[in-house]
Amino acid sequence: MRPTLLPLIILLACSTPQESVPTISEIETPAHSPSAEPSLFTDKNGTVYLSWIEKRDTTHIFKYSKLEGDGWSAPIEIANGKSWFVNWADYPMLSTDGNGNFIGHVLSKSATGTYTYDVNLFVSNDGSNWTNPSLLNTDGKQAEHGFVTHLPYNENIFATWLDGRNTVMEGMENMQHHEGHHGAMSIRAAVLDYNGNKISEWELDNKTCDCCQTTAAITSNGPIVIYRDRSDDEIRDMSIVRFVNGEWTAPKAIFKDDWKIAGCPVNGPRVVAIGNTLAVAWFAAPEGKAQVKVAFSKDGGETFDDPIQIDEGSPIGRVDVVMLDTENAIVSWMEGTAIKINKIHIDGTKGNAITVATSSESRSSGFPQMEKSGDHLVFAWTDDSLKIVRTAKFMLNEF
Repeated sequence: MRPTLLPLIILLACSTPQESVPTISEIETPAHSPSAEPSLFTDKNGTVYLSWIEKRDTTHIFKYSKLEGDGWSAPIEIANGKSWFVNWADYPMLSTDGNGNFIGHVLSKSATGTYTYDVNLFVSNDGSNWTNPSLLNTDGKQAEHGFVTHLPYNENIFATWLDGRNTVMEGMENMQHHEGHHGAMSIRAAVLDYNGNKISEWELDNKTCDCCQTTAAITSNGPIVIYRDRSDDEIRDMSIVRFVNGEWTAPKAIFKDDWKIAGCPVNGPRVVAIGNTLAVAWFAAPEGKAQVKVAFSKDGGETFDDPIQIDEGSPIGRVDVVMLDTENAIVSWMEGTAIKINKIHIDGTKGNAITVATSSESRSSGFPQMEKSGDHLVFAWTDDSLKIVRTAKFMLNEF
């Protein structure tokens, strides 16, 4: 049986002068417990899709639902498996072109090593019937492949991912260690059709941070990818690469936080684009000072304005971002156990922060998700106490 969900709690008596008191409306979840790893995607028509993972005995099930009015449609199973790599930070994703073509991915173990897994793709031309899995990474190495982003690109699919093919020596795959590789993690990208066939593939950067989420957007100029880079001195700041005139630009820092950290913080960026206007949000903690920032670009990512810090002093990151128009963005992040949002103008002015819900700082609470659809925002997160995906919406006119 599905557990009864607790209502979202907005503590009126404890609200501060800096925080607005909104109306957050919970949407009954289509997921069953135990469930986790939610992801949201909005197609070109403004329809929001929710995907997630459920577990039944020893089997994991990848499902999705779409928002119809005030509720979610009946869940559809994309795939199931017993040998998947299911991870709180490296969650599966569904995307669609809005014309009935879908693609989803999960991670599947390729060997017994802890971090030996591949990216399995599933495609559908009607949202109901799904293909058998095909591989996004075709290097044949028993290594880590994941942290995938995919989205529609013209008539095809653009995908980017972190790739561990250079981290292992032949015959040594199961001796791999996450931060002690033979070589470095790299980031790659590809264009695929909606039958899962790969059209093009590139290596974008041959040394990146190991396990932060990637993010991508399609600008008027073409695709851009943002990720946490890794220098020889262990500086792990955000970099961008852009596909311009048929070629990828060299990696370039969005902003030099100069965060030196010996291991991956597992806390990736998020980017969104309208034309050539970008908004990118990220987490950094240089010299131990945790920060959530957002920066805008008006030229497709070639240059960025100075970043705007939006946290309230104790963020743990786990960011997301949407754009309302070319001058306003909304950023979500976790401030301790609170899932927060705030509206940021391109000139640096900010609104009052709003608490969407309370969660947990534990890994199992995952990464809260946010999408815009029409006149409201849709949220999804994992309720760590109930072990279930929860969803809610917020009317934008309350900002």
